[in-house]
Amino acid sequence: MTAPENALSLTITGTPDFGSEVLKSLYRLTGRSTVELRRAIRGGEPVYTAALFGNDHLDVAPRLEKTVDYLVGLDIPFTIHEWIDGERDQISMETMREIIEADGGTPS
Repeated sequence: MTAPENALSLTITGTPDFGSEVLKSLYRLTGRSTVELRRAIRGGEPVYTAALFGNDHLDVAPRLEKTVDYLVGLDIPFTIHEWIDGERDQISMETMREIIEADGGTPS
């Protein structure tokens, strides 16, 4: 995966083998195919990356938040990373939400 410049990403912890229902839901939330999702999960790569400061912020930020909420609801462990100039740092959900709000927030 090419490192994003400025983004937030979500990576599922471990390598769970999800059934088709979970993968279908993740597909609907992230827009990534089930094949891509499986590959990312097995490879320890982000299942979703939301570029910051772009024109599509109003689309990607809600997708990220909905994906986080879905995984929390199923008690699936994950990590969130903030990417700045290609370098990544793990952050909390609270920090993720603060960054999204600072970047223009999500639509109501």
